[in-house]
Amino acid sequence: MKKKVFAVSSLIFMALLLAGCTDLNKPINDGSEGIWSHYFVLPLSKFIISVAHLFWNSYGLAIIITTLIVRLVLMPLMAKQVKSSRAMQELQPKIKELQKKYSSKDQNTQKKLQEEQMKLFQQNHVNPLAGCLPILIQMPILFAFYQAIMRTSEIKTQSFLWFQLGSADPFYILPVIAAVTTFLQQKIMMGRMGNDNPQMAMMLYIFPIMIAVPAFYFPSALALYWVVGNIFMIFQTFIIYEKKDDKKGNQKSAGGAKQK
Repeated sequence: MKKKVFAVSSLIFMALLLAGCTDLNKPINDGSEGIWSHYFVLPLSKFIISVAHLFWNSYGLAIIITTLIVRLVLMPLMAKQVKSSRAMQELQPKIKELQKKYSSKDQNTQKKLQEEQMKLFQQNHVNPLAGCLPILIQMPILFAFYQAIMRTSEIKTQSFLWFQLGSADPFYILPVIAAVTTFLQQKIMMGRMGNDNPQMAMMLYIFPIMIAVPAFYFPSALALYWVVGNIFMIFQTFIIYEKKDDKKGNQKSAGGAKQK
């Protein structure tokens, strides 16, 4: 969990650094130079514009639809994260046994503990870093969204509902909704996993704050992206865990039938 906090914090810092190092007043177009601008920001900008043209030139709807498409593409990774998180949860008793066995804080003992933990992960085909993968992939998309909004005049100047896409929400409604939906998504996932880890409980409150604070200052389109993504993930969590529970139940039933 500490690695997840570090990954999120580092990537938010990178987003701010990237925003500061790029001229956000420079419009994005076919003549834009640089790998990041030409191959990441420009395609996303063009895609949002194309979708908006299909839906009455509403760039707010275009961002919602683009967000749903991105989430659908990332869904296999989320399923992999669920599988990895559950496997890690099942290994916790064995990990605690190893921690008791190698409780000494000297360097050699700690090195042995790490080796035994890695061996345990390999034997059970568990990647302890798999839980960070969706975040690592999602953050560059968030960066590209930010620059596509700020460097595309059609998006930046368009209004949707009560806010302007290129400006912060004047009533702070979206940041609050972003924080609440982040909390609900984390809470539901923890409940489905049956996780009572104190660090996870701490993240339940820290992570929404980490999302809400930037949302107070960033363009409303980014907060909209996060809110729609969170709502999608809440339903996605139910779907993925429901399938996992059904599969697990079927396996137990089959095992019980064989024993009889």
